[in-house]
Amino acid sequence: MISNILTLFVLGTLACRAQTAAKPPAAASGAAKSAPKAAAAKGSPTAETAIRAVLDRQQTDWNRGDTEGFLLGYDTDTIFVGDKVTKGLDELRVRYQSHYPTRGSMGHLTFSDLEIHMLGPEYAYVIGHWRLERKAEDGGETGGMYTRLFKHTARGWKIIVDHTS
Repeated sequence: MISNILTLFVLGTLACRAQTAAKPPAAASGAAKSAPKAAAAKGSPTAETAIRAVLDRQQTDWNRGDTEGFLLGYDTDTIFVGDKVTKGLDELRVRYQSHYPTRGSMGHLTFSDLEIHMLGPEYAYVIGHWRLERKAEDGGETGGMYTRLFKHTARGWKIIVDHTS
């Protein structure tokens, strides 16, 4: 199942790049501007808005020291790729608790430079930067980039693959 999703992710990424390259910049930006207005007019949030809300909530929960709240953004079968591959929400919880055991080690998290790319009505990927501001005794400042694959589930948009470096 996950290998099929990853294949979809890669193929979708390539298709999006090819489609974007084929369109002149004015046409691509015009289409991007009209879609959210149409969805907003219906009173329902766009997929991009809903995905941003997940990331905003994660950032807020992390900065309150709420690891459990932060983990609500992930699907139960999520895969996290960092210094090793972590499979499932329970293993991810253990990873976060061992890497960030204290409020000080969690620091202040900021997500920035988000790019959200739809791969269809049920899948999207996000590329962004993350930054942790911490005191030197808590591990010092650090940051990097991530790519997250989201799936729209019965419980809303959830992260199914997270590659953070």
